[in-house]
Amino acid sequence: MLILRRRCFAEALGTFIMVFAGCGAIVVQSATGALTHPGVALTWGLVVLALVYTLGDKSGANMNPAVTLGLALAGRFPWAEVLPYIGAQVVGAFAASGLLLILFPDDVTLGATLPRGAAWQSFVLEVVLTWFLMLSVLCITRGAANKGITVGIVVGAIIGLEAMFAGPITGASMNPARSLAPAVVSGCISAVWIYLAAPIFGAAIAVPMCRVICEPGCCVRTEGVSP
Repeated sequence: MLILRRRCFAEALGTFIMVFAGCGAIVVQSATGALTHPGVALTWGLVVLALVYTLGDKSGANMNPAVTLGLALAGRFPWAEVLPYIGAQVVGAFAASGLLLILFPDDVTLGATLPRGAAWQSFVLEVVLTWFLMLSVLCITRGAANKGITVGIVVGAIIGLEAMFAGPITGASMNPARSLAPAVVSGCISAVWIYLAAPIFGAAIAVPMCRVICEPGCCVRTEGVSP
């Protein structure tokens, strides 16, 4: 139980840092225009990269309820720990959004993800974005050791890439906790359902895809597995 508490604290801390830096970059860009869209996308990619290497051996550095659920569906994460992990991630995200509200009370969205076009368009994009992210996580966290040491680089690059090209349309969330917290704290909740449902669906469909393209037994239910 003590180990689980430490891991959950690491998840909360990691999610706090990620949301504070990533959503903070959006808020700063809105206020100053200094970062530009590529700068915001780079911030998301770099903070995830740094956190994977900082906390990966502590909690797995999921920092994303969709990723946690995807790992559980793949048999790589114990179902008994799914709710504690997701709870920790949500707490960390809300703490970050609360601090951003204190620092930037005049900002309207606090970095909330909002669709620029039709809701179905953003929903489909978020499904595809999360599917690719989850598939990459599943593929690079099993196999040769030289793949393991590059996990942070690959995941950070994917986050930055997807934020770069899809951010202007959907906000490129791929993460229910990252979208829920600023939406609730800022009051911009009209489209939050997209960013809760689409990432979970995208992560779920990545699991059977991984089983198709990877070696047999890559994604199987195993008791006591950890991220």
